[in-house]
Amino acid sequence: MKINEVSKLTGLPISTLRFYERKNLIPDKFVQRDENNYRVYSEEIVDFLDDVKTLLSVNFSIEEISLLVSQELNLSYEVKKKTVEQKIKEMEDIQKQLRKSKTFLHAILDGKANFQTKC
Repeated sequence: MKINEVSKLTGLPISTLRFYERKNLIPDKFVQRDENNYRVYSEEIVDFLDDVKTLLSVNFSIEEISLLVSQELNLSYEVKKKTVEQKIKEMEDIQKQLRKSKTFLHAILDGKANFQTKC
């Protein structure tokens, strides 16, 4: 596939795909060059980029994702595992805070919160 087809299938702008390549976010196994030196992407890139979008949506940085997919840095499984575990912990902390906030908001609606205004 050419880059414009990948862009259409993933909903990512071509500039974003090129940015991801510059940041070493897209492993070489997904990109080849044809005789005119144009990028040719394998079909598996679509699923990979969907996974990248999921990681970005849970606050992984581009740099963190790049480290996870990098083959050149030879990061151990344990280092990668700790990175993911830390993200899970951060998500659990956010979920805990959201539950607490939701409980508080329900208390406001029920008139049970020490809050200045009753709803």
